[in-house]
Amino acid sequence: MLNIRRIREDPAAVKSGLARRGEDASVIDDVVAWDSERRALLQESEALKAERNRTSKSFGAAQDKEALSGLRERMRAVGQRIKELDGAVSAVEERISAALLEVPNVPHETVPDGTTEEENVVCATWGDRPQFDFTPQAHWDIGAALDILDFPRGAKIAGAQFPLFKGDGSRLLRALASWMLDLHVQQHGYQEVWPPFVVRREIMTGTGQLPKFEEDMYRTDPDDLFLVPTAEVPVTNIHKDEILDADALPLKYTAYTPCFRREAGAAGKDTRGLLRLHQFEKVEMVKFVTPESSYDELESLRTDAEEVLQQLELPYRVVELCGGEVGFAAAKCYDLEVWCPAIEKWLEVSSCSNFEDFQARRINVRYRPAPQARPEFVHTLNGSGLAFSARLYAAVLENNQQADGSVSIPTVLRPYLGGMERLTPTG
Repeated sequence: MLNIRRIREDPAAVKSGLARRGEDASVIDDVVAWDSERRALLQESEALKAERNRTSKSFGAAQDKEALSGLRERMRAVGQRIKELDGAVSAVEERISAALLEVPNVPHETVPDGTTEEENVVCATWGDRPQFDFTPQAHWDIGAALDILDFPRGAKIAGAQFPLFKGDGSRLLRALASWMLDLHVQQHGYQEVWPPFVVRREIMTGTGQLPKFEEDMYRTDPDDLFLVPTAEVPVTNIHKDEILDADALPLKYTAYTPCFRREAGAAGKDTRGLLRLHQFEKVEMVKFVTPESSYDELESLRTDAEEVLQQLELPYRVVELCGGEVGFAAAKCYDLEVWCPAIEKWLEVSSCSNFEDFQARRINVRYRPAPQARPEFVHTLNGSGLAFSARLYAAVLENNQQADGSVSIPTVLRPYLGGMERLTPTG
């Protein structure tokens, strides 16, 4: 949620930032007007409360019955007006809060201009694309030949875009999760957590998934609980309504969760194979940091995510998202895209984002810069480290396929698979 003071003091800058997203910023004018109304109501209410306090002290000194009667009548009128004003303040504050929940974050000044995917900026590449002396197969054909992926049976169980992983394919998934968690904990200094996989409505609102994206989420009745779309949601809310010790920052967490998304707006796009699933597995990284360190921490977060791809020896590129492509709650975002040679596409496997204080304001996470200092909002960041049961899994299969139909297992994963070096066809 944007800081109302920021909007009040420089609405033009906020509107300009939202325009860089391609957003209609007219709501900012409404918020400014409502905020002015709220402050006028508060000013009148506070003046009347001060009058009531002064008058209450004069009751004892008043001797004239007519004067006392007049004072009582005035205080009844003042009390009624204060009640009306307090109700009006609550109503306008609810209007402001409801509006701000729908307003995205303002892009950081360094975010490239643009509103479409084509205007994103490739800022780094790593690794060489594999060269094959045979015709490479797409991951769905590799998975079928190895009998590790079964799309028809997955669809029979849950519907389209819910694949069934089998045998060594399931073991490969488990290996990816365990290895990534170990990497982030042992080498990158994150604390592992295992959060609930369902969350309450206010938790989804806190990280920005609600109210805007409710149609993309899986919700349970009658509990009104949501299946997590990413571990970002429960992990970022770990410190909801808390004041953190400055000496403890940065706090760094990593977690595995399955992720559930309807992706209602993406029907019919990239639906073959593992490119777009309603359930996928992911290891997430989340940070709570001081405002002055948050952009350095974003670069560090991105480096941690990149190391996953480097150790898997997969070619990838880093894309800095333009204003119109940055996620709703983010101020700046990098995507990591891995190369899939058979389908000849760069596929996003990680988004690393700095939300500044946008999420922290919604969930009320603050820190005290000094022992007696006034609490300030932290900055939150997160990044996929990585999403692994969909596009990353596809990339592992396609980049490591061999002429005999086998797939070479990345070296770092072999200890997690009992030393297995290859996935081989069953026939």
